[in-house]
Amino acid sequence: MAEKAFQDYYPDELSHCYGCGRLNEHGLQLKSYWDGDETVAVFHPRPYHMAIPGVVYGGLIASVIDCHGTGSASAAAYRAAGREMGTDPGFRFVTASLRVDFLRPTPLGVPLEVRGRIREVKERKVVVAVTVRAGGEECARGEVVAVRMPEHMMPGRTTA
Repeated sequence: MAEKAFQDYYPDELSHCYGCGRLNEHGLQLKSYWDGDETVAVFHPRPYHMAIPGVVYGGLIASVIDCHGTGSASAAAYRAAGREMGTDPGFRFVTASLRVDFLRPTPLGVPLEVRGRIREVKERKVVVAVTVRAGGEECARGEVVAVRMPEHMMPGRTTA
């Protein structure tokens, strides 16, 4: 995709997440984008993301849902505020709640399409419904309740 992913707007200090951090060379480096009113990411599981032969590990599915949800929350907050991503002050979200339902085994060897629908946007909270499809089949769905990152977690802040 030509445009920048949501995660590409995160400052360097907040770009080390295992699931979506662009600066984590060992991480998944998930990239999420707008597709109309939905958000979308495509992830290619590697053979070492295996649970049992031919099936993706469920924890990876949960991680992808989690990171796509928080990235979508950030993008939705910017959109709701009528602002471009990357403008200050930044909107960065963390997970308050993650629910995942596994509907069928997710096969290895095919790209996973991860889609988010914004269900609710409030000043400090965004709720995102997320689905994961492989080969057109819905394999998992989840819900991410994301909250604005607490001040003490922001770059340059120290804990009390």
